[in-house]
Amino acid sequence: MNNLNPITFLLLLLAYFALLLLISYFTGKKSKTQSFYTGDRQSPWFVVAFGMVGATISGVTFISVPGETGNSAFHYFQFVMGNMVGYIIIATLLLPFYYRKNIVSIYTVLEEKTGKNGYLTTSGFFILSKIIGASFRLYLAALVIDMAIFGPLGIPFWATVLFCLLLIWLYTFRSGIKTVVWTDTLQTLILLGAAIVTVIALLRYFETPAGEFIGKILAKPEARIFEFGWKSPNNFFKQFFSGIVLTIALNGFDQDIIQKNLTCRNSSDARKNMLWFSGWFGLSVFLFLLLGAMLYAFAQTKGIELPEKTDRLFPLVALNYLGKPVAILFILGISAAAFSSADSATTAMTTAFSVDFMKIEKLPAVKQTRLRNLVHFSFTMIIFGTIILFYYLNNESVVVSIFKAAGYTYGPIAGVFCFAFFIKRKPISNAIVPICIASPVLTYLITALFKHLVPGYGFGFELIIINTLITVLLLLVFSKKVHTESLLSGKNKR
Repeated sequence: MNNLNPITFLLLLLAYFALLLLISYFTGKKSKTQSFYTGDRQSPWFVVAFGMVGATISGVTFISVPGETGNSAFHYFQFVMGNMVGYIIIATLLLPFYYRKNIVSIYTVLEEKTGKNGYLTTSGFFILSKIIGASFRLYLAALVIDMAIFGPLGIPFWATVLFCLLLIWLYTFRSGIKTVVWTDTLQTLILLGAAIVTVIALLRYFETPAGEFIGKILAKPEARIFEFGWKSPNNFFKQFFSGIVLTIALNGFDQDIIQKNLTCRNSSDARKNMLWFSGWFGLSVFLFLLLGAMLYAFAQTKGIELPEKTDRLFPLVALNYLGKPVAILFILGISAAAFSSADSATTAMTTAFSVDFMKIEKLPAVKQTRLRNLVHFSFTMIIFGTIILFYYLNNESVVVSIFKAAGYTYGPIAGVFCFAFFIKRKPISNAIVPICIASPVLTYLITALFKHLVPGYGFGFELIIINTLITVLLLLVFSKKVHTESLLSGKNKR
């Protein structure tokens, strides 16, 4: 067991934050009012691509995915394969469209087809979804930081969360996405470095050549990727196609991810960014799955009692059994994973609310900055409250919780976009809000009924597909035939 000094960890964490603040200082020196939202459209595509790995992986992949290998082998990679296809679709179809529109908030493109109700409802569902997702991800990191640093010092969990959020706010409030692009790059480097160093430490423990040991790990049943049993929640087709739809919904129709892409110099750079990111993302997730299998092998060899929650396996081993360098890198890695997700989430929510609901771009520059800072701080506090609530209510794997919630809240977003993009009808304005509320409810009822009628069938990530289809069908029913084109046809003008 490591003799871990929480003061040492705290000093390292503060040094890490000091580095983030330094990056914020340099990126914010020549910032303009619009820099917070667009990064002045000057971000190098390869920097955006690498930084997006950290923002997408977050604490979910860093902790939960290695733990999940004990529950569902490598089946999660089927979902990731769908993710990669989804990113290719976003790169080739959606990013050129967004660049042609020259937008700040992606939800503004919906106004011409769905009216103000459709536009604001979709933006509102994004904000709700991002609050849930960002809160879950930071909650996971805060648990580990609390366990290693603040808990032993007698500092309560709520203070740990508040400390993290306030520091994130400090390095993002001046320049927003312009700073986030560069801090995410640093944070990706740290979290991937932490995973690689942990793998190396495990290989040294087993004293087996790397290729031979990894070959043995991958040959085990626990490393099985494909599952074709139709009742299984890990069925290949359910996971693969859900991965495509969920990626398009959570990324292609998500202000957080698209806002980073829109900081590139042009559409061509943004496409290159997304395509390269897709490959790096797939390799990174496979690294974490491999790490998970190695952690279980290590626990079995050492006779370590497995924690009740699989999320706690990686922290347990890294903080107590692999030496201080691994423990230190683990703390920095989980911090980087969570902060790279939370900083871009608060920036994206601030952008969506300021542009969509407050129409902030119509105000004088000084007033814009003051109101934007108020909105940014308010979302920081909302995430704080949500994390504390989740701390007392959560009782299941975080990775499952996040995607289950996203399956319900992102369905209406994807449904409204799909209707606007592909259907040459106009939804009835007053019906959009009730439809977006009814769709998740109907999805839940349908899945509950199906489970009753088909015992043994397990629903998984395909919830997003059902929810999206219900939204599109309801919008189709409550729509009228008018002289309008689908948004992607390129015939309509703003």
